[in-house]
Amino acid sequence: MIQSLFSGSKITSNSSEAFSLYERSRFGEKKNGKIEYSPAEALFLLQKNKLKISLGKKNFDFDSLLAKLKRIDKRIEVKFPVFEHLRSRGYVLKTALKFGADFRVYKKGVKPGQDHALWLVFCVKESESHSWHDFAAKNRVAHSAKKNLLLGIVDDEDSITFYEIRWLKP
Repeated sequence: MIQSLFSGSKITSNSSEAFSLYERSRFGEKKNGKIEYSPAEALFLLQKNKLKISLGKKNFDFDSLLAKLKRIDKRIEVKFPVFEHLRSRGYVLKTALKFGADFRVYKKGVKPGQDHALWLVFCVKESESHSWHDFAAKNRVAHSAKKNLLLGIVDDEDSITFYEIRWLKP
């Protein structure tokens, strides 16, 4: 099990196991001689018993980590089910902050840096309303980044419906 630390708003590990998992499966990002995990990655790895997260003498379980992360990322409860669904099916997901999206998703077997992401994912709650303007803005961002738009719509039971939107050339 990978030992990691929660410090400030970051979850990091400098263990050889963390670097090994990064090389095999691209969990985390290499930063300053450590592997830094996104909130969704940390929750996923904790849930799969691959990561132990400590803050001082306290070790987090899934619920306590989720509660802590909700203070940092108010949308983690809608983003995590989408992350879990896609990652469990072999896709590699990375944050997409520079695109204004929730995640970049790479084809199965592709590691970030080897090829471009296939989708930009926006996670939304089924109960939230969105305007056509919001939809058009999301689609334009994905198109300008040369990626397809994937909407992950999460209902109250954490079931997810995906809609892929792409531009067609007549």
